[in-house]
Amino acid sequence: MSTTYHQIPSLAYQRDISPQPITALSFDPVSDILWSGTNSGHVCANYTPRGLRGVHYPVGGHLAVKKILATDSNIIASGLASEGIGAWGKGGINSWYFKAGGHITTFSNKASNASTIAVSTASSELILLNTQTGSVLRRSPSSSILTHLHFTASQTYFVSGDADGWIRLHDPRDATIRSYGSSPVKAHLSGIQGIETTSTLLYTIGLGLRQGRPYPDHLVKVYDLRNLKALPPIPFSSGPSFITRLPNRPSTLAITSSQGLVQIVDTSNPTANEFYQLDTPSYITSVAVSPTAVYMAFGDSDGAIHLLSAAEEEAMVPFNGFDGKAIDWPDSPEPLPEIQWTDRTPLNTIGLPYYDNLLLSSWTNDFVPTNMYFPPAPKIPAQILSSIKVNDSIAYASLPKELRGRRNVVATAPRKTGGRFRSGKARYNDSEPVTPTYEYNPDIIPKAYRKVEIEYSKFGVEDFDFGFYNRTPFSGLETHILNSYTNPLVQVMHYALPIRRLAKSHITTDCPREHCLLCELGFVTRMLEDARGTNCQSSNFCKTVGVLAQMNNAIELIDYGKESAELSYAHMIQLFHRFLIDHLSSEGNSFPHNPSLLPNSGPADLLSPAPAPITQLLGIDAKNIIVCTSCHAVREKENMTHLIDMTYPVRKPPNNDPAQETDFASIVRNSLLRQTMHKATCQMCKHFATFESRRSIRTRDLPPLLAINAAVHNEETHKFWRDQRKQTFLRPRIELRGQIEGMDDPETVVYELRAMVAQVVAKDANSHLVAIVKVPEAEESDPEPWFIFNDFMVQNITEEEALSIPSSWKVPTVLYLERVDVHQRLDFSELPDKMDPSILCRDTNIAMNRDPRLIRHEPLRFEELPTPGTLIAIDAEFVSMQQEETEYRSDGTKKVIRPARLSLARVSVLRGDGPKEGVPFIDDHIHTSEIIVDYLTEFSGIKFGDLDPSLTGYTLTPLKVVYKKLRLLVDSGCIFIGHGLSKDFRIINIFVPPDQVIDTVDLYYLEHRQRRLSLRFLTWFVLKENIQTDTHDSIEDALSALKLYKVHLQLEADGTFDKKLEELYREGRQYNFKPPVPPGTQQTSSPAPPSGPATPTPMPHMGMGRGAFLPQQQFGGLGGGRYPLNAVATPPFFPTPGHTRNYNTNQNWRNR
Repeated sequence: MSTTYHQIPSLAYQRDISPQPITALSFDPVSDILWSGTNSGHVCANYTPRGLRGVHYPVGGHLAVKKILATDSNIIASGLASEGIGAWGKGGINSWYFKAGGHITTFSNKASNASTIAVSTASSELILLNTQTGSVLRRSPSSSILTHLHFTASQTYFVSGDADGWIRLHDPRDATIRSYGSSPVKAHLSGIQGIETTSTLLYTIGLGLRQGRPYPDHLVKVYDLRNLKALPPIPFSSGPSFITRLPNRPSTLAITSSQGLVQIVDTSNPTANEFYQLDTPSYITSVAVSPTAVYMAFGDSDGAIHLLSAAEEEAMVPFNGFDGKAIDWPDSPEPLPEIQWTDRTPLNTIGLPYYDNLLLSSWTNDFVPTNMYFPPAPKIPAQILSSIKVNDSIAYASLPKELRGRRNVVATAPRKTGGRFRSGKARYNDSEPVTPTYEYNPDIIPKAYRKVEIEYSKFGVEDFDFGFYNRTPFSGLETHILNSYTNPLVQVMHYALPIRRLAKSHITTDCPREHCLLCELGFVTRMLEDARGTNCQSSNFCKTVGVLAQMNNAIELIDYGKESAELSYAHMIQLFHRFLIDHLSSEGNSFPHNPSLLPNSGPADLLSPAPAPITQLLGIDAKNIIVCTSCHAVREKENMTHLIDMTYPVRKPPNNDPAQETDFASIVRNSLLRQTMHKATCQMCKHFATFESRRSIRTRDLPPLLAINAAVHNEETHKFWRDQRKQTFLRPRIELRGQIEGMDDPETVVYELRAMVAQVVAKDANSHLVAIVKVPEAEESDPEPWFIFNDFMVQNITEEEALSIPSSWKVPTVLYLERVDVHQRLDFSELPDKMDPSILCRDTNIAMNRDPRLIRHEPLRFEELPTPGTLIAIDAEFVSMQQEETEYRSDGTKKVIRPARLSLARVSVLRGDGPKEGVPFIDDHIHTSEIIVDYLTEFSGIKFGDLDPSLTGYTLTPLKVVYKKLRLLVDSGCIFIGHGLSKDFRIINIFVPPDQVIDTVDLYYLEHRQRRLSLRFLTWFVLKENIQTDTHDSIEDALSALKLYKVHLQLEADGTFDKKLEELYREGRQYNFKPPVPPGTQQTSSPAPPSGPATPTPMPHMGMGRGAFLPQQQFGGLGGGRYPLNAVATPPFFPTPGHTRNYNTNQNWRNR
């Protein structure tokens, strides 16, 4: 074999067929193949130096193949217009394809000691990929757009070159820039064109500047890889375009120009050079060197591949230098049989091709058009057709007696899907039968798991019929608020009874935090307990999640309300799970005064105080045993964690391989003990050695609750969870045992699965989360206590369905298991369980400059503290934190996407009986740290600065303090009197049992009239008072509601209320149910309310007029904000002169 190269015949078949420039070349390391990439985006195989054509496949896109990398098992390639990078087998079958979210700018050679390549994207991101699976190993941001990547021969680091001419060294372990021993080097002024390395040297070629334009740099730059120190360059007068290293000569480079000049230079002896000029009429576009350096290939812009060979003239040496793997030739089709056609030749002689998938003619129900229904309408009977008469093209006939009976059996179109509203219940049957229309298919998402959304009618969200979606005694949570993706985890926490007890106990303490997730969780659990099937919303909890996420810079937890198919709620909920547990642990920690919850743990003392309650329930107090494999030195490290992240075997073993256990219990135990390996410098033997690390924990020390993040992030890990052979991976109970000093603990404990959060992934829709819970309250009465909580839809399911993972649409994310032998023995007796009622006696205020003249309330005295049945009047005002999102359609209609988000701004609570009846004891403005987009001053009376501690003159109180006051009033059994309270309580985010609510909007309501009356009109007509003339005042509104209730009691006692209410509706129509504008505000012919009993004035077609239920003088002339209602007289209705209608008065946003 000669050491001098000579040119052999070129591979030019592509130039003869369709000229396509050869943009990439790579020799196969194990087969006699030269892989080429064309300008049209295809990869072609060239078998043997004769250039036999092989497989041909596209890499994606219609532009040139950017780079090809041939490995032992596959071909990795990427194109200029492709969406990512992929790997194909030697036969052209795609192995994997990775979409990076941006264009791939380049990728590196394969690391020799690992199945890893580095990939750079146009979004300045550096990614490490596994060449076998295409999975992401590391992601790291890059400082600029990289155009070249190259792993060094020693694999100590890899080199990157960017479009600005900078060279950097990176750590291959995490893709970060090496920060010691070297700094980035500006190698070329206008960009890098090629990088090559030997064991200690780095070579670069690139572009310089000449007269302000890029120009090929005539020097090959040389750098010391250890510190990027510049060494003497290698000159190349023709301008280098490609640089490659000869594998069998480590210090020898092949430098090629675009005109076909090849220089082979030994860098250890620069005077020894070889020059070759290729016989090519066009430019060189790609270069490659074979693994043995026997061949060098050069692609040109005319589609030809020129070869230089170092073999003997007549010798035919394989490309890879040896007889490696056999070439995977494409299958040739079988020849068609010869058929002699005659008139008697059967058509089935042609036959059908072999197929392994369903033919298109094998339709399923998914392909049936929506406008076709089955069964079709029956034919008209003959006896009807015989008697038909036709009149003006209309045929008719009498129905024979034998055909009379039940008809209407023809199938009709299914009812349109959409929101069900209370206002439209009469239009449809509330009990729709559910008829299966297809056989069970594991890939079809069951109805209970599908995403449900709230529809909005003209009456608002209160009109939505939530009861249709939940007919259980367990409440769901609404979805139209930001961060409501946390709803399933809130349900899991609620039905984990120990966590529920801690949260309920925490809200009885004096928590100093303004934003506390444990407080908000306690408020939500109380609301879910009291609601008993009525829908609830966790708006305060979701708002606190957003505030704390921003405070902790955890922006990946924030829901911006912009759903997309790429958004992974599974990843978000697992991150939030860890965030939530960490906050619950710190917020509930009253160290060193934490109560002891665990049995047999002994009393807490000053030397060993109990940890935080959440840590006692979820904490895994283990030791990390770290062993050096070189000197076997052992080091112990305390390790406390609240969550287990599941880890899986590298690949699923064969079914007959007992070496690796892949059942649920084994994977949980291995994830708990978590045996890992890492490299570091040993402090004992001073060697850079491999360390083995594992957790050590006794079985008896395992926590009462086991919180698990499933960590199912790809298809491989999801396969472990799928049902196989009618067996589920999940088990209702598992046995676990600990490990002490590397030995299995003989003692075992049993854990029972209590709840799971799963992501439902739909093919053509956005994903969402559901909670599957074994409800403790249902275990005694229901043989199947499993329920699915799909936001506000709640449904009972079987245990088999709860544990089943039938297909890829159901992805487990969070699991909770309860230790069977401990949960009955947990001791909660030391936890506080009653809220301090003195909070109602304290005047809480955080305003810096409160004006005493604006204080209108008197806190309760101790003897006035409420008892069950105490009457109180309440009203609240709100401000807008987010505008309504509306979609306007082309037909002029609109759809509410998300309603306006309101927040409590002021709440007033008045005494409803006693000597100080009508006197407020709560009149608090609510401080908020969020941005207010609209103060709604016309309807709320709140102005800019009223909620700012430094500007307001009113009593300003944190939201949580006000919520605790209201929570205490509800728990005390108070009767709430107000107008439109359902909407108020909904926005306040508190549930009040219906038997504790007296709503005047329902008291003064006739169902057959289908109209509810506003508070302003009722007060004007019944009490002959004007309210809400300029703005709203919550004290005034609450007092008016209280007066209306007192009038109702008097009329009920007299037995005349129903009659008077009918008269009220009849006369209200004369005024269009709106009070006239008071005198002095606007000129009007309608009178103001009289100050006393008015003289009856005849009115045409009216039996009565506006009446005064209460004499005005009983409430006038008293200062100090007192409103006595002790003596209530109820005179008859009094007519009022005037009959002006249709007054343009502004209505409250609550339609009072």
